Amino acid sequence: MAHQLLRVSFYHWLRRWTLLSASLCAALCLGLAFYLAFFNSPLDYQQKETVRIMYVHVPAAWLAMIIYGFMGLCAIGGFIWRHSLAFVYARAAAPIGLSFTIISLVTGSIWGKPMWGTWWVWDARLTSMLVLAFLYMGYILFVQAFSEQEKASRMGAFLLILGLVNLPIIKYSVEWWSTLHQPASVFKTGGPSIDSGMLWPLGFAAGGFLLFGYVLGLLRVETLLLSQKLKRQMILESRKELYHGT
Repeated sequence: MAHQLLRVSFYHWLRRWTLLSASLCAALCLGLAFYLAFFNSPLDYQQKETVRIMYVHVPAAWLAMIIYGFMGLCAIGGFIWRHSLAFVYARAAAPIGLSFTIISLVTGSIWGKPMWGTWWVWDARLTSMLVLAFLYMGYILFVQAFSEQEKASRMGAFLLILGLVNLPIIKYSVEWWSTLHQPASVFKTGGPSIDSGMLWPLGFAAGGFLLFGYVLGLLRVETLLLSQKLKRQMILESRKELYHGT
């Protein structure tokens, strides 16, 4: 089953039938999320208006982790099934995941200033998210450092797999260490503990971000596939010119 999903024909089918609908659903979810967030969600008794940053910060952090997890699975799948498209998926997702990580860090810093009195602290959650940003940047730079694309993808995949250990550290950092971050209030035993008026816009924002990232990923994969095709054509043409020249 997984081998079938890594066929280029399946990607083209997925792009043809889901790109438009996913784009429309992403726009709808984000529109609903921000309408509810600004006009219908309650204020926090302590944080007041600053709590609205949550509707960008939290989904961005979730997506940063989800995308890296997806990239790690692609790296593992690429080694198991020896299919280059898995590595293409990972390369396509990397800048998107990095963008969500940066959004999470920046909005977290803005949110932390009025709450903690400082833009940054070496808190376990913040530090592990910063490590995630470095993992993304390291992977992107690493795969670009090799001229041979297949070798670059395989070497970069090792880095991705090693970096997976950081995901549970991010998730459980607020439980393993004493941090300024509050404990989990959505994904926890016993169900969410936040007000439903906050949970709905948070859910719509997360869904919208996820669909938006999916759309960007489809377009990024197409760009990389076209780039590979163009590179192969240029190599063939240069070989023909060299052959005819001799």
